[in-house]
Amino acid sequence: MNEPLGTSRIYNKTECSENQTHRRKMEGNRGSLERIDILRKIKELTRSMIVELSNGSSKMIAIDRFKSYCTNSLENCCCRFNLSEGKEILTLQRESHVRRLDVLLRVLLIIQQLLRENRHSSKRDIYYMHPSVFTDQSVVDRAINDICILLQCSRHNLNVVSVGNGLVMGWLRFSEAGWRFDCIKKPNSAHFIPVQVEEVTDIASPADYILVVEKESVFQRLANDRFCSKNRCIVITGRGYPDVPTRRFLRLLVDVLALPAFCLVDCDPYGFDILTTYRFGSMQMAYDAKYLRIPQLHWLGAFASDSEKYNLPEQCLIPLTLEDTRRTEALLKRCYLRREVPHWRLELDSMLQRGDC
Repeated sequence: MNEPLGTSRIYNKTECSENQTHRRKMEGNRGSLERIDILRKIKELTRSMIVELSNGSSKMIAIDRFKSYCTNSLENCCCRFNLSEGKEILTLQRESHVRRLDVLLRVLLIIQQLLRENRHSSKRDIYYMHPSVFTDQSVVDRAINDICILLQCSRHNLNVVSVGNGLVMGWLRFSEAGWRFDCIKKPNSAHFIPVQVEEVTDIASPADYILVVEKESVFQRLANDRFCSKNRCIVITGRGYPDVPTRRFLRLLVDVLALPAFCLVDCDPYGFDILTTYRFGSMQMAYDAKYLRIPQLHWLGAFASDSEKYNLPEQCLIPLTLEDTRRTEALLKRCYLRREVPHWRLELDSMLQRGDC
């Protein structure tokens, strides 16, 4: 695995320069076609709503519902993240639905304008366009998720971007929108993870593995200890609960580089929730889990069983609060733990039984 630079997964500069123009042209054409397709779908959606209105129907739209897990206590669960779990019908007969349709159409109009002008906007920017109508950021978030499901696309296809929080360092090179980033020159220096991950190309790395850490403080400690100088790896942090660009960027690296990925999180319910978000996806964006989940991700620790294995003093452990206990019990009910990673579930159950972390 320790190939010299310029071999294996590393592409030399001559190859990059020869293919760069052609690749950008192809990507630009693909992006234009995607925008045209989304605009066509928006037109079809609004036309269908007008037809329903003209026919006197109160039924406006049917939105597929997705979930990344269920809480079925039986072992015969057949949840699949990429299958719809039924539909939600929005009608004009319920006041809450009317308001939701109003928000959805307002956001859809903004997205249509963004696509026509080939501009990008954050969810927060969209909220501030009509704060008195939207009232809360979560209202906009829900509308964007509904639109993605209705148009069968990802959020980035709508030119809606997140404010990126993630950081990366280590043995990695990549290009973004024509800019070349060479982390290898200073492997212990942090770089912000690109917000527009779809524009990341020319990924190259001689790394042996990818390490995901929960906290920025741990990331900074590894940087201060020059961890990446001593270990040929890529280190990523979402600085807590990972945002969409961090998850998409990690998924892209795993797919392109075919490297093993390991995750280091706190031994508490919040750390475990972050771990499962990386590996299995979130319920809020279950419709897009196929692009966000990292099924190859391995849990590196810390484990609940480590306290006994290494004879940690009791004063090093923190008692679970009532909220911690509730969160742990909810996590234990997730079907994918029993089905895919039963050993993870045992560690989580051990934490609950001991009452500390």
